[in-house]
Amino acid sequence: MAETPGEAAAIAQDESYWAPAQQAFAIDRSMINLNNGGCSPSPRVVLDAMRRHWELSNNAPTYYMWRILEPQRETVREAMARQWGVLPEEIAFTRNASESLQICQCGIDLQAGDEVLTTSQDYPRMLNTFRQLENRRGIKLVFVKLPVPCENEDAMIRVFQESVTPRTRMILISHVINLTGQVLPVKRIVAMARARNIPVIVDGAHALAHLVFRISDLECDYYGVSLHKWLFAPHGTGLLYVRQERIKDLWPLMAPRADQAADIRKFEEIGTHPAAPALAIGEALNFYQAIGAERKWQRMLFLRDYWIKGLLAAQDGAAHPVRLHSSLDPRFSCGIGTFQLDGLDSGAVAYQLWDKHRIHVTNVKHDEFEGLRVTPSVYTSLAELDRFIDAMVAIMKNGLTS
Repeated sequence: MAETPGEAAAIAQDESYWAPAQQAFAIDRSMINLNNGGCSPSPRVVLDAMRRHWELSNNAPTYYMWRILEPQRETVREAMARQWGVLPEEIAFTRNASESLQICQCGIDLQAGDEVLTTSQDYPRMLNTFRQLENRRGIKLVFVKLPVPCENEDAMIRVFQESVTPRTRMILISHVINLTGQVLPVKRIVAMARARNIPVIVDGAHALAHLVFRISDLECDYYGVSLHKWLFAPHGTGLLYVRQERIKDLWPLMAPRADQAADIRKFEEIGTHPAAPALAIGEALNFYQAIGAERKWQRMLFLRDYWIKGLLAAQDGAAHPVRLHSSLDPRFSCGIGTFQLDGLDSGAVAYQLWDKHRIHVTNVKHDEFEGLRVTPSVYTSLAELDRFIDAMVAIMKNGLTS
């Protein structure tokens, strides 16, 4: 697929190009899954790789899993590092973004009275990690609020700058905010914080294999990812990037051997674990490269714009017009879109979509807004999005039905 000639933006609209990718997934087409941001299915080649590695492991786990398969993790590590422009000695395989980020949140020494800065829209599990640190260590959690959506990069930088104090010891930001798909100017925030000697932990769960970038471009020290979202790797796979000179001073969640103090692999020391998921990451990476990073990005934007513009075009005179919580500017957005219908409870709308149409979306309830988050993927067809649009337009015009 990557060798097919043509501009990425034009190919994004070519259904014949995307047909093989749509057919590469063994999914249930009796429902329409528009919650790929939570956890994505894997293509068949990844499932097949998992099966092969699992079966070989079970022949004699202590031999095949530990002696044969586990060393092959290094080949996958090297391939992932090459794709995202970092050193193999800077990436560890984890079970998800939460584990990757908690290693950093808990592994950087914080004392009572130290302040950590994040946004009110960051991922709940990461906020709960800080709240536990408040209870255990007496740190102070400080929130900044961003407009929904925000299309002013300088304003985003300014709100962080104005919230930094002499007690700020850590900043956590999302590269892409999971609630709305809002993209933050990570490189500029990192530069601002580094000038003040403040470490920045970047939550990249929705960015890697979605946006077009290399981790090295961001110049950050810590980056955590769930690979089972947009890379389509096996469920329960993640990645942690730590700049090489920072590894030694970052405590892992589980104690490693003494000789691993400066080794990225110390973050993989979790006791007995399967080799199959980590090795199957290699097939997921190959699938991603076959599509092409720019082409996937453009397809994600095209799908997002397709359904949003379909709703906006039909809202004139609608009893419940659309209120969009996601930017359509590709500098500040991605394939994730969140909206609500005026006058209707978003949870009730989500329920009707599933109950009457078998369309699965995410109900977002936040202190600052609510809505439905819609996340198609490369296997989503335009016919499926048309069904979603039709169902939504009926609700916009007629409201909810019993």
